[in-house]
Amino acid sequence: MNEDRAALRAHLQARFGVAPELPADLPGVESLARMADHRTIRAYAARAVEPDLMRVLAAVALSAPSKSDLQQADIVLVEDAGQRAALAGLLADNPWAAKAPAFAVFCGNNARQRRVHELRKRDFVNDHIDAMFNAAVDAGIVLATFIAAAEAVGLTTTPISAIRNHPEGVSAVLGLPLHVFPVAGLCVGWPAHPGSISPRLPLAAMLHVDRHDGAGLDGQIAEYDARRNVTRPYRETRRDDVFGVSPDYGWSEDKARQYAQPERQGWGAFLQARGFRLA
Repeated sequence: MNEDRAALRAHLQARFGVAPELPADLPGVESLARMADHRTIRAYAARAVEPDLMRVLAAVALSAPSKSDLQQADIVLVEDAGQRAALAGLLADNPWAAKAPAFAVFCGNNARQRRVHELRKRDFVNDHIDAMFNAAVDAGIVLATFIAAAEAVGLTTTPISAIRNHPEGVSAVLGLPLHVFPVAGLCVGWPAHPGSISPRLPLAAMLHVDRHDGAGLDGQIAEYDARRNVTRPYRETRRDDVFGVSPDYGWSEDKARQYAQPERQGWGAFLQARGFRLA
């Protein structure tokens, strides 16, 4: 137990720069330590992930909470080699999508709810942006639960939001009907190395009590940039040809550059074409 407490404290310290005080009697500390030790590893051992295991993990993930028990999340396990190749072709900037032993796509599904209304002869009166948002949140919860389940058995995972850069192509490959949309892809495999903990912004920037407080954000970002550059500096810089060379390149510069360029400009139009009203 003491070893688990020490591990949990060390993982949180490595993640946030400071660890919160641990209660004296903390149940489940071994599980908390494992969760706090989350690592994204994009190199995989030459070992298959059995389809039966993927189905078990999917079932565990789909046991997660669902908004109003509407159950608006789907998982597509992509096992066919041709479909894997087609998706990998859309995700050229994410080469691990082709290399991962297993791959899944997590989707929001509002089609089932609409079909329930047809079957029960009830009007679907809440046809506005919340219909899409609820399904997207359900899919995100299921994705996070799948990741936790996969790590519990020793697998590593890599979510791929770039699946939304090509929603029409992904939908065509997976045969997604109206009112079903891709939220994220997920690479799954046995890790080839132990990886390392990725530092995060300080807890004070993201954890609030009673009221949101962003008064210290500028200093928190500066502290994070400096801390991350010591423990996990960027090995490559983003688009120096566009933005020039930055002498203090860090997280804030990288993210500012990322969102200084257009991305997913057609996402709203895609969702409307899927049948959603975005007002």
